[in-house]
Amino acid sequence: MAAAPPRPGGFVLFLHGSGGSGDESRAQVAPYFAAPGLAASVRLSFPTAPTAPIACYGDAVITAWFGIAEVPITAKTVRDEKEVLKAVDYVHELLDKEIASGTSPSDIFVCGLSQGGALAIASVLLYPKTLGGCVVFSGSVPLSKSFADKVSPEARKTPVLWFHGMADGLVLFEAGHAGCAFLEELGVTCEFKAYPTLGHSMIDEELQYFQQWILNRLGISGATEPSRPSSSSQHKDLQ
Repeated sequence: MAAAPPRPGGFVLFLHGSGGSGDESRAQVAPYFAAPGLAASVRLSFPTAPTAPIACYGDAVITAWFGIAEVPITAKTVRDEKEVLKAVDYVHELLDKEIASGTSPSDIFVCGLSQGGALAIASVLLYPKTLGGCVVFSGSVPLSKSFADKVSPEARKTPVLWFHGMADGLVLFEAGHAGCAFLEELGVTCEFKAYPTLGHSMIDEELQYFQQWILNRLGISGATEPSRPSSSSQHKDLQ
């Protein structure tokens, strides 16, 4: 089969947190790329995780990319890595499909909030190609350091932008800080932005920076103020 012709523009895959949905993430993030000049240049995808009973919530059935061992998430929280890797395989299938359609890996960004951010960084670290970037909002690295040997030289070239609130009570600031430190040990470029009073939510200041960071890497100018219902996007993520 002949290769697809090159597909211009960027692709942003955004993964929601546990208990959330793709539609909720779309409502928060899409307005930042809705200007006429951007909508045609940046494609957005907001998949929804499957539902599963989560033990630490009394087996309540919620959307989740993988199991949740405990809350709050700390720098020492251990996940079921088989579940994490199953979710990573799903993300890799999405990335492979996008690349097969003609999008350059350098124009692809994997992003996420909370558990979605954890899945985003795990997926990027284990992907065999250098991507445009990874953006983590209030997330953590869900893999042990033993996985360092599985991170290819190509994956280590993917830049990472990490946002975390110092008042986050669900994914503690220490988890985010330790995650970025681990990335730097791998030789990954990680820009870490801390917000002293921010809890477990996304705010306009983060999303504006996120927008510009992606557009800069795509070589797109003309970022504009988004049309949004309020100045911040509060998130009720369970993890």
